[in-house]
Amino acid sequence: MSQLILTVSCPVRTGIVATISTFLAKAGCNIHDSSQFTDLQNDRFFMRLSFASEAGKTREELDQEFRAATQGSDMVHAFHNAGEKMKVVIMVSRFGHCLNDLLYRWRIGALPIDIVAVISNHMDYQKVVVNHDIPFHCIKVTKANKTEAEAEQMRIVRDAGADLIVLARYMQVLSDEICQKMSGRIINIHHSFLPSFKGANPYKQAFDRGVKLIGATSHYVTADLDEGPIIEQDTVRVTHAQSAGDYVSLGRDVESQVLARAIHAHIHRRVFISGDKTVVFPASPNEYASERMG
Repeated sequence: MSQLILTVSCPVRTGIVATISTFLAKAGCNIHDSSQFTDLQNDRFFMRLSFASEAGKTREELDQEFRAATQGSDMVHAFHNAGEKMKVVIMVSRFGHCLNDLLYRWRIGALPIDIVAVISNHMDYQKVVVNHDIPFHCIKVTKANKTEAEAEQMRIVRDAGADLIVLARYMQVLSDEICQKMSGRIINIHHSFLPSFKGANPYKQAFDRGVKLIGATSHYVTADLDEGPIIEQDTVRVTHAQSAGDYVSLGRDVESQVLARAIHAHIHRRVFISGDKTVVFPASPNEYASERMG
């Protein structure tokens, strides 16, 4: 049986769930998991279903039939093969904790993605990337060559057929053009101190202020720096007895975890953008377990 995912969004109205479930039943599909949410503030309905096509219909066949069944409506939908790995390009600078964490999760099957390239503006991680049999590209970025450098980055993304760019502590600001072209397909990670602790050494700033919580935020990248729709966040407690170095170590751990969870939600089609926010549905039953077994 073909395992598939259906995502739907549309303006709020009655009968949406009935329309979708009736269609799947008539098409010989058995629903395994369903999540839905009505965003009354933005007048938007969101739904995600995972199901099996017991009649053996392909994603393309179901898509064509669903379009015909909902013709004239304002539903935005997509069918996805649950087992198809999303192609991802990772971009990194000189902080390698998130990159190393993602490579490990990818290697053991905990993060089912296809890493098609790693791009960096430094050579620090060339060896570790190449040792994983992943193409590594070093593209230096300066004020003088930023346009050409970004054109080369996008050529790599395009040629690799990547569906997602992950900024794993990539310390260059992307242009508005890339942000718009890849809208909803670039995920970033940063410390949760913004805007309270901007600039250099945010953990040192937090230490000097005696904060009791540090954390990380993963979000979609937009033209507004570090203000895109938030996908995932987490915090860890700190005390007066810990040093600024402890803050950095704890912060790197939580950054890695938050970024991985955000990517996991995105690749399983559990994230919907609603205005300046996101709707993030919980993982389907056995989603993590099946990946560990794989």
